[in-house]
Amino acid sequence: MDYLEFYNLREHPFSNAVENKFYYNSAQHAEAIVRLKYAVDTMKGLAVVVGDIGTGKTTLARRMLDELDESRYEAALLVVLHSSVTADWLMKKIAVQLGVKHPGGTKVEILGQIYERLTELHEAGLKTVVLIDEMQMLQTREIMEEFRGLLNMEVQGGKLITFIFFGLTELENILALDEPLKQRVAVRYKLKALSADITGDYIKHRLKVAGHEGGIFTQEAIRVIHLYSNGVPRLINTVCDNALLEGFLLRKKEIDKDIIESVAVSLGLEIPEDKIVHRGKRELDYVE
Repeated sequence: MDYLEFYNLREHPFSNAVENKFYYNSAQHAEAIVRLKYAVDTMKGLAVVVGDIGTGKTTLARRMLDELDESRYEAALLVVLHSSVTADWLMKKIAVQLGVKHPGGTKVEILGQIYERLTELHEAGLKTVVLIDEMQMLQTREIMEEFRGLLNMEVQGGKLITFIFFGLTELENILALDEPLKQRVAVRYKLKALSADITGDYIKHRLKVAGHEGGIFTQEAIRVIHLYSNGVPRLINTVCDNALLEGFLLRKKEIDKDIIESVAVSLGLEIPEDKIVHRGKRELDYVE
């Protein structure tokens, strides 16, 4: 027996792998989607989503891609894996993603091929969107200048291509490498950590998707999870997953505050001192 059977779960509810079925449509994620769709539909050219580590940028990027109907949009998602990407490689990659066959030649020739393809897509009634995740990895002025060049491709009514950049908050500094590009950002959105109430709803949502209709975590446990994770979804998942394993090992059907504290210590997590109320030599409590 593992903790799935013990807690009557069909699958692991708190994996940090990006799975759309576990997508939690919080108010801020819903707002972000609306703003990004606006940027795409009005052909604004450039939208930016930033957030701290673990706040759900990659999840939002995947969700946004799924929201773009293939009958209306030509959309692609690129994930930057390392900072050694060159401008030439990136332009060829974008060309391939847009359907350019055998892109090659000089940089000017590749841009020409991309322009021809964008024109074809526009004439076919499709809006072209390229989403780029981990955008902060692209740290050269040359690459920023190439994006600006692509955004110079226009038709009456807007840009032939819309880029949506997802990255850490330092992405703003990367965009500043090319001030004219930074000035072209039409929509900006910052993802924030979840509040205490939303953290509880998030946990319940993932448990329900995994097959558990009741509550496994006590309200006090959820409150402490929020404090240790600071409302960051990735950390919430890690704490909850470890807590379910610990609860299974202890044969406890209910996850309480003590289990969360034990797991948090093992993970090296701490609650900020200003969130702790000391009541005596051995007593303490937490405040929001």
